[in-house]
Amino acid sequence: MQQFIRETGVVMPLDRANVDTDQIIPKQYLKSIKRTGFGVNLFDDWRYLDPGEPDTDHSTRRINPEFILNEPRYRDAKILLARDNFGCGSSREHAPWAIMEYGFRAVIAPSFADIFFNNSFKNGLLPLVLDAALVDALFARTQGAETYALTIDLAAQTLLGEDGWSAGFSIDPFRKTCLLEGLDEIGLTLKEADAIRAYESRRRADAPWLFRE
Repeated sequence: MQQFIRETGVVMPLDRANVDTDQIIPKQYLKSIKRTGFGVNLFDDWRYLDPGEPDTDHSTRRINPEFILNEPRYRDAKILLARDNFGCGSSREHAPWAIMEYGFRAVIAPSFADIFFNNSFKNGLLPLVLDAALVDALFARTQGAETYALTIDLAAQTLLGEDGWSAGFSIDPFRKTCLLEGLDEIGLTLKEADAIRAYESRRRADAPWLFRE
């Protein structure tokens, strides 16, 4: 899993509440579990004016010029700013995959759907919960500038805007450590590889009948 330590990037404001996972990555694209290939279909129904399928040549599709993510100034944005209940709907893990592959490293919102929130941490995407007043302040800053850059320092648990605006945030210590070290559940298990091998050796000696081939 990719580490998250300190990220600086343009904030892309998605001023919508209750963005569900089918809007993040529509159901027709869920046929693969490779974790790649989904970025091009992030917010597919909003980004394109015509429908798409997994075998569609997306370069030929008509772009929706009114959707904010299609604005050139947000092409390389790294931080997604949204409203309440982001990631509601079905439990598809493809949602954080699509967000990360597009290039976002963090999503900031006043609240998240529980399953999306948990899936994000497991895949190296930081779902950052901020008070609604702080989210409002960030939206105001993005609307008052061509682009607005923000630095997220996970170790220090701070946000710093390019204009000097700053705020702190809370995060579960265990999840923070996993992001800083780039450890998913498999990575956490492998940290104990020596202890696991030692246990298996003892177990084989104590109960050899369990290991007959």
